[in-house]
Amino acid sequence: MFDWTTMGAFLAVVIGLFLIPGPAVLLTATRTVQGGRKAGIMAGLGIATGDFIHTIFAAVGLSAILMTSAWAFHLVKFVGAAYLVYLGVRAMLEKPVDPELPKVTPLPPLQSYGQAILAEVLNPKTALFFLAFLPQFVHPERRGAIYQFLVLGLIFAILGFFYTALIAISIRPLGHLVKRISWLGRWSGKIVGSVYILLGLKVALQER
Repeated sequence: MFDWTTMGAFLAVVIGLFLIPGPAVLLTATRTVQGGRKAGIMAGLGIATGDFIHTIFAAVGLSAILMTSAWAFHLVKFVGAAYLVYLGVRAMLEKPVDPELPKVTPLPPLQSYGQAILAEVLNPKTALFFLAFLPQFVHPERRGAIYQFLVLGLIFAILGFFYTALIAISIRPLGHLVKRISWLGRWSGKIVGSVYILLGLKVALQER
């Protein structure tokens, strides 16, 4: 279904994105500090669940486009690539700010899980990201396009869960985490922006 080049590129991009602190990291850290490790792990699991739900929506919708026309699917890929380049340019131009942990009330682990799912599923930016990101690694000329979407999304969700779980397990003094995030925050925009732009350009150049 996937060749080593495609899967290697996908894993490299995903891991690179995880290394930059974002809303998922901040929410997991906050839930861990306020509710303990179990609450933090459940929040990470909720985020991963939300990501896979977005994958299902993307797989069903984009696979329907693929069944209608391969040309239309390639058009979707180009539009997605352009969107990723746009996100990259905007991220690089934004002034770096020190991220602040979101202020949330302590919740039991199960409620932490449920609220994390809702927060991720109802985030329109996440939906657009999956619609733009996943098609760049799907090969419509191969069989089982919908399975390609689901496999990629599942890998993304699993890696994301392990990453947030690691944060929840290893977090110690909150001050040390905030200091680490603040240091990375000064460079996160440029790093994430570069990843988005390179991914978008990669697709555009491949199609030529």
